[in-house]
Amino acid sequence: MKKLFLTVLLAVGAFSLSSAQEIAKNALGLRIGGGNGYGAEVSYQRGLGDNNRLELDLGWRNDRNFDAVKLAALYQWVWNIEGGFNWYLGVGGGIGSVEDKRNDFDHDDGAFAFVAGNIGIEYNFDIPLLISLDFRPEIGFSDYDVIDDFGPDIALGVRYQF
Repeated sequence: MKKLFLTVLLAVGAFSLSSAQEIAKNALGLRIGGGNGYGAEVSYQRGLGDNNRLELDLGWRNDRNFDAVKLAALYQWVWNIEGGFNWYLGVGGGIGSVEDKRNDFDHDDGAFAFVAGNIGIEYNFDIPLLISLDFRPEIGFSDYDVIDDFGPDIALGVRYQF
């Protein structure tokens, strides 16, 4: 399954650049979702070319059950649908740390790593505003049960472009 996913991703990445629309050099905002309980993430996108970019997302959680922080980095390919509408695919991963405060005797604390895919749609307004909706499946790796699994994430992104 993983080989099939990577093969499809590479095939899509090899598409002709003729359908690409130039993307903003920088975009900063929020990615608001519910995957793995992180809620809103601070999101930064850096254009690397006419149709590809790097996205960095920093999420944190601080409540009575968990203290956690997560940093995700994704490389994305962007294609124009029509006008200001684009769609994109990406791959990446990240790292994080979690402190489980639910049980005084059996803590699931420590660092974790994850790999992620990304697919989404976005709209570039005539003003420097970018709105997106994306799906990011993540597979986590750690020595404990809190993060060591599959985690789907659907999120709405709102970013200022400059």
